[in-house]
Amino acid sequence: MRLTLSVIKADIGGYVGHSSSHPDIVELGRKSMEKAKKDGLLIDFHVTWCGDDLQLIMTHTLGEDNEKIHKLAWETFEAGTELARKLKLYGAGQDLLSDAFSGNVKGMGPGVAEMTFDERPSEPVIVFMADKTSAGSWNLPLYKIFADPFNTAGLVIAENLHAGFSFEIHDVKEHKQITMNAPEEIYSMLVFMGAPSRYAVKAVYSRGTGEIAAASSTQRLSLIAGRYVGKDDPVCVVRSQGNFPAVGEVLEPFAFPQIVEGWMRGSHHGPFMPVSLAQANPTRFDGPPRVIAMGFQLANGRLIGPRDMFDDPSYDKAREQANEIADYLRRHGPFEPHRLPLEEMEYTTMSLVMKKLAGRFKEL
Repeated sequence: MRLTLSVIKADIGGYVGHSSSHPDIVELGRKSMEKAKKDGLLIDFHVTWCGDDLQLIMTHTLGEDNEKIHKLAWETFEAGTELARKLKLYGAGQDLLSDAFSGNVKGMGPGVAEMTFDERPSEPVIVFMADKTSAGSWNLPLYKIFADPFNTAGLVIAENLHAGFSFEIHDVKEHKQITMNAPEEIYSMLVFMGAPSRYAVKAVYSRGTGEIAAASSTQRLSLIAGRYVGKDDPVCVVRSQGNFPAVGEVLEPFAFPQIVEGWMRGSHHGPFMPVSLAQANPTRFDGPPRVIAMGFQLANGRLIGPRDMFDDPSYDKAREQANEIADYLRRHGPFEPHRLPLEEMEYTTMSLVMKKLAGRFKEL
């Protein structure tokens, strides 16, 4: 069965502050998706949240960038924004950067990760959703999942993974892309993937079969709006088992709480904390950045699940380390490396400060 899995998210109002999503907003999303399913537009759906982002997970047969699917998501976010304003939620509609829908939601604020594939006899997928961080946060996990044999033993010992994977990398500032192959181009590939503020992995493909293995959102809100309007809070979909890494290999990179951009006003570095859905409500300094993982088995397009994959005590150590890292970084206050470098704060009020003081800088 040829199937499209679409994950579209937006921050349309926080409860309380930027910490979580209001239950009425989530219920509105479910009702909207349920109607679309009854009307035959969707095969199945799941609605959830991560922090203050409403997450729409949908299956259908209409392909990627489909106007009907994207319009459904956009109108759901518009209705949610109206409700958020009635509830006086914080930042109502902040991710909706346009007044009118124009074919698809790309470039309009919401984050999008989509993939189209032939459903296998067994099709396990993991949907990762993050809050208070940027699109490049998937670079390190995707590298470890699909290119690092110290994480993914299957790259060495499984014949169907041995050919490696190709990485589609986007330059989010210059709007360019390049596809590079692992393992032979790893050193060159890491030049770009190791700079997640500018380069983000959009998709990963099996070199053995050509099948898509992973897809992520690479939208940068500040670059779209020309000002700081919130962090990107990206999503990522990863297929597993068979010709792809095992579920355990897909999840293993998140046992390391890597340092990512985001946190308060999107202007700080913080640890990427893997949490259950119940813990995806960041409150400490609007963080630390969170990531959840919802696991599904697909069955003729139906989403069987989800399983809350980080609701597992084996990630307790990662959460403990994330809290220790958070303590350490917070003590730096407004100093780097807790605060992002000035060149990464172009879209905050830092530019206004520089303009105001420009006349006071003198040549040495």
